[in-house]
Amino acid sequence: MRIDSHQHFWKYDSAQYDWIPTGSTIHRDFGPEDLKPLLQAAQLDGCVAVQARQSLVENEYLCNLAAQHDFIRGVVGWIDLRSEMVDEQAAAFRALPKAVGVRHVVQGETDPEFMAREPFRRGISKLRMYGLVYDILIFEHQLADAIALVKAFPEQRFVIDHIAKPRIKEKSIRDWSEKMTEISHYSNTWVKLSGMVTEADHQSWKLSDLEPYWDATLQAFGADRILFGSDWPVIRLACSYERWIEIVSRWLERLPESDRGKIWGKNAVDAYQLKV
Repeated sequence: MRIDSHQHFWKYDSAQYDWIPTGSTIHRDFGPEDLKPLLQAAQLDGCVAVQARQSLVENEYLCNLAAQHDFIRGVVGWIDLRSEMVDEQAAAFRALPKAVGVRHVVQGETDPEFMAREPFRRGISKLRMYGLVYDILIFEHQLADAIALVKAFPEQRFVIDHIAKPRIKEKSIRDWSEKMTEISHYSNTWVKLSGMVTEADHQSWKLSDLEPYWDATLQAFGADRILFGSDWPVIRLACSYERWIEIVSRWLERLPESDRGKIWGKNAVDAYQLKV
């Protein structure tokens, strides 16, 4: 089973997707009909669709797509973790088809203690009851707070998106690597090998720019807790889907076949408890 553990769908609207660059390669609609042939060409069996809007409407939208398309194996949606209604929102989301996890765009929060605040922590404490994974979307400088979060909730499953967005363009690795090693000590945490090229130079990145970060991730987490993901269609800002598949495949060639199988799909099935 080969799974792309991280991709998005949207019907473009300037108000709801104000983070999408105007005139860019992602400044349009993207639906299952766009992704399916890419998955088939790459011999991937399915995907996990991840929220691109912080709205309860997003949950209905993505889960409706998942109900219509078998290859969408799971949905990571959004609930307001700081709300007094978090139980009701979590229960309503979990009742939708293929709901497996939630995330908040913490990378966009200006409060340096966002993940330490009581309302957010209270929301995180509810997720295990509903069988929901929490996807951690942060920049590198927020890793220390993420470490404190996963330490505080040892029974909650966490998945770090995009290897915590290190500063690849600046070739900065030491501080990021040290913190990734530290967070990897918590066995309730997985990491996605996704979205990296958008943190590199969009026009001139090369495989050798990415390899040190991949190698550090592998050394920290091992082959059992790394998930393949693409971050399509956002990845199109710097790379085609086909090229991403190609370079990940080249890097994984050094690993035993059993380890490659874990990263390509088994780990996603395990982390999100996908029904396949």
